[in-house]
Amino acid sequence: MKRIVVSVINDLVTDHRVHKVCTTLHESGYEVLLVGRKLRTSKPVDRPYKTFRMSLVFNKKGWFYAEYNIRLFFFLLFSRTDIFLSNDTDTLPANYLVAFLRRKSLVFDAHEMFPEVPELVDRPRIKAIWKKVEDYLFPQLKHCYTVCDSIAEIYNERYGINMQVVRNIPFAQQMSSEKRELPANGKYVLLYQGAVNIGRGIEWIMDAMPLLDDCIFFIAGDGDVMDEMQEKARRMNITDRVKFLGKIPLEDLYGYTLSADIGMSLLENRGLNYYYSLPNRIFDFMKAGIPILATDFPEIRNIVAGYDIGVLIDHYEPEYLAQVIREMIETPKDIAGFERARQELNWENESRKLLDIIAQA
Repeated sequence: MKRIVVSVINDLVTDHRVHKVCTTLHESGYEVLLVGRKLRTSKPVDRPYKTFRMSLVFNKKGWFYAEYNIRLFFFLLFSRTDIFLSNDTDTLPANYLVAFLRRKSLVFDAHEMFPEVPELVDRPRIKAIWKKVEDYLFPQLKHCYTVCDSIAEIYNERYGINMQVVRNIPFAQQMSSEKRELPANGKYVLLYQGAVNIGRGIEWIMDAMPLLDDCIFFIAGDGDVMDEMQEKARRMNITDRVKFLGKIPLEDLYGYTLSADIGMSLLENRGLNYYYSLPNRIFDFMKAGIPILATDFPEIRNIVAGYDIGVLIDHYEPEYLAQVIREMIETPKDIAGFERARQELNWENESRKLLDIIAQA
């Protein structure tokens, strides 16, 4: 049995993509070990494959990335494995070095254009460091893939590699279909699910909430600006209309998704990473048959407009947002687009590309 060590820098609890990859590999006969980190607030994980989480001394900034890669290097160096699967540029240094020293195969999954994440857009020195990491390591990648065509095309042109595409699409057979009712008291449910970080449009929706008396905005997730968003809700006196659910384990999240009336996926244009992104929640809302209000960016447009499963906008004034939401409530989307999307876009189909890449490695 071939062994694969998969590494990621988060705490595993809510990472849908990595869980799907590991589940597919496990069910295909590989012995899988998923490595991440453990936070003081991390919830337990119970997976069909093996997991290991490292507790770190540092949890922010450069020291955190340095410590993680050093710890990961020594862990991987003595791990029984045939293939290393690195997720995102921040786990690549340790994986590449150990794969080189041990003459093992390396597979790389680029979840995003890491130097272009919004957290680095206004930090040119740190962004330059990660760009240099990619400039050195990416041309040497033989087996790699990413989340959408646009990012793949940029990396292939930039580094002369063959980065393939494995989109982050839900299973056709969802982990759980039990609907979890949100406490909306008969009002319409607007749902955002994902990281509560800068540039996710959460504040735009909050600004429109005073104009939407019959709606409640639920935020399922946690992140860098969670405290800021909670303070904004208190300052605007809309805590009765904006509810923070915190981090929801991926095994439970789909039940909450089913309770939504509109799924929210608004992004600021904070660099190429967001502009060419294809957020997980787009596919989660699609799977649940929930109309999507999304930003009119290229990869998002291909799905939302291509299957007619939502509304795309490119400006976000409170009055305009409230008007669009009101029109979406009053004019439900035809289910035909959702049914066609579910038949064509599912992980069971998409994962064949993943297995081909692993087999090549």
